[in-house]
Amino acid sequence: MEGACAAEGKLEPPPAEEEAAAAALEKRRERLCAEFASITSSNLGLARRCLEDSDWHLQRALNAYFEPPLDPRDVGGRRPPEPCIDLTADVDTSTTTNNVDCRQQEDESRFSLITWNIDGLDLGNQQDRARGVCSYLALYSPDVVFLQEVIPPYFSYLQKRAVSYTIIPGNIDGYFTAIMLKNSRVKFLRHEIIPFPTTSMMRNLLVVHVNISGNELCLMTSHLESTKSHAKERINQLRQVLKTMQEASESTTVIFGGDTNLRDHEVTEVGGLPNNILDIWEFLGKPEHCHYTWDTNCNTNLDGRYKCKFRFDRIFFRTSAEGGQVIPRSLDLIGLEKLECGRFISDHWGLLCDFDVIL
Repeated sequence: MEGACAAEGKLEPPPAEEEAAAAALEKRRERLCAEFASITSSNLGLARRCLEDSDWHLQRALNAYFEPPLDPRDVGGRRPPEPCIDLTADVDTSTTTNNVDCRQQEDESRFSLITWNIDGLDLGNQQDRARGVCSYLALYSPDVVFLQEVIPPYFSYLQKRAVSYTIIPGNIDGYFTAIMLKNSRVKFLRHEIIPFPTTSMMRNLLVVHVNISGNELCLMTSHLESTKSHAKERINQLRQVLKTMQEASESTTVIFGGDTNLRDHEVTEVGGLPNNILDIWEFLGKPEHCHYTWDTNCNTNLDGRYKCKFRFDRIFFRTSAEGGQVIPRSLDLIGLEKLECGRFISDHWGLLCDFDVIL
């Protein structure tokens, strides 16, 4: 018996080896969490929960995240940690009282635009936060809206709620960008989607051509590659954005807005903006009240231990060389108030930009 016990003991690794194996496993899991968070632009806490629920299979976790099952039994009888909500469940399409259907008297000499990363990948309090976005659309009645991190349920919700807008998505799967055009003011002409061939995060450039008060506009939005470690790809994407802006017809005003994830030194690395392209925040005198659009000191949605702030969300502008002019007039942050659920609409503040239209 004693010999048997000794033989069995030889099958067990020494404590030092156990500790090394455990450390290696944890290190591997940390790498998976970092990769998941990078691809989905989510935080590490959510990444760990999704990977744990998928037995640490990265692709399975990503599939479950982007296409949550309709029935909890589809994931081994266990309910996903944060199931995708049917955002349209409370929408009554028979009336317009709850819909974003603004009928304010419109001023042809003004034009307004909102760009906002609405963080659709964060499934927490998603329905409350989606309602919050629509409340801002009703409040400001912008002519154009650029959205980033839209997911299919959010897109369906906006289609049913924002009845006075035409919505053009940059994709229909996973998460994507979208441009909303107010039907009473903006005439849609055409659109195109320019791929970023080396993206690892499903990113592209959405371009929409419109006419506003007789002015031809080329509207662009994108969500450039996230995280510090993907700076090289992000800079390549910035070059593509600037190239596309410059190639637009000279008779067209070009406006790009979106979550660029840019650090100032990265813009310097590409040689700065071309002479005919302006950063609207800089053009308006760098107003301090809207300097930072991603600020974990003030925005608690991510609940991260780190505190930092960046001007990730930017609007670039190229005026037309002929015809009417659209001139930036003011810039403000939106989404600064917490909802009743105790969270902000997004981990990003939105940007509201007003323009003067000179015929």
